[in-house]
Amino acid sequence: MEIEEDLGPGNLFDIAILGGGPVGLYATYYSGLRGMRTLLLDSLPQLGGQLATLYPEKYIFDVPGFPKILARDLVGNLIEQASQYSPTIAVSQCVTDLTVSKQIVTLKTASGCTFYSKAAILSAGMGAFSPRKINVDNLERFEGKGVHYFVGDKSVFAGKRLMIVGGGDSAFDWALNLSDVAKSIVLIHRSDKFRAHEDTVLKVRSLPVTIKTYHEVKALDGADHLNGVTIFDNKTMEEQHHDVDHILFNLGYFTNLGPIKDWGLDIVGSSISVSSKMETNKPLVFAAGDIVSYVGKLKLISTGFGEAAIAVNHAKAMIDPKSKAFPGHSSDAADHKAAVH
Repeated sequence: MEIEEDLGPGNLFDIAILGGGPVGLYATYYSGLRGMRTLLLDSLPQLGGQLATLYPEKYIFDVPGFPKILARDLVGNLIEQASQYSPTIAVSQCVTDLTVSKQIVTLKTASGCTFYSKAAILSAGMGAFSPRKINVDNLERFEGKGVHYFVGDKSVFAGKRLMIVGGGDSAFDWALNLSDVAKSIVLIHRSDKFRAHEDTVLKVRSLPVTIKTYHEVKALDGADHLNGVTIFDNKTMEEQHHDVDHILFNLGYFTNLGPIKDWGLDIVGSSISVSSKMETNKPLVFAAGDIVSYVGKLKLISTGFGEAAIAVNHAKAMIDPKSKAFPGHSSDAADHKAAVH
């Protein structure tokens, strides 16, 4: 897979994909499948988006064909799949400006690079993200010293006493995934209503994981490293102290579209409005994945893959009038590629 930082003004791609998460990687593969000269841009220094950055050790359960797969392995498979058609990839490239003129999409980055393409697909996930934090003393002092917002290496928690804060999918997924690693796990949530998938909640309840509802964090204790957490019952205000080595906050993330919001796109809330063809209101610009909004939208990796295929196929038909949106069967393209090689 060729990696370049500055392609210069003489290069024109068939399609530019902004965002190297799972949806962007699949769009990159599909663009190659349709015979398009493809550019993939990502603001991060590595591909994979949130899967690689926030939870590489987390199992993903809703990808077709895999009963379960580690996020890092899914990213590796997607990169391998996308590499088949030799796309050009430019990492650490934050696109600050997107304009369309004379049937050409021009992309400018914060590092001073300019890229040109016949069409573009925005697959930037939820945009820039930062973890939600609680207002408690010593929080920042213990960040990286027992306070965590995501898991990059499960071995950090091996044989340790862990508290997890949250009631959503991430909190319960990590309770499940770390149950055979940590010495003990206490999961607290401020209510008795969980947003996590019902099946995951049932699985966690069957494990030796202590679940405390209507509880919140009151204080963090320790010297050079976290060694204890005081929690309180928000109904009775009764306090409890727990000896813990690590605390994992899974309270969600703040998202920010950043410069995307200034590109003249039709934005609803923090998402880009698209048609059934994944078209934005800006000509030659499509979007797919968590960044898009339409009636009935579900923010799932599996639906994002389908949206990527829809966007690529309609982009192909738009920039090449001789082509149809329907690509035929992928096995036909694979057979043709094998014959050529």
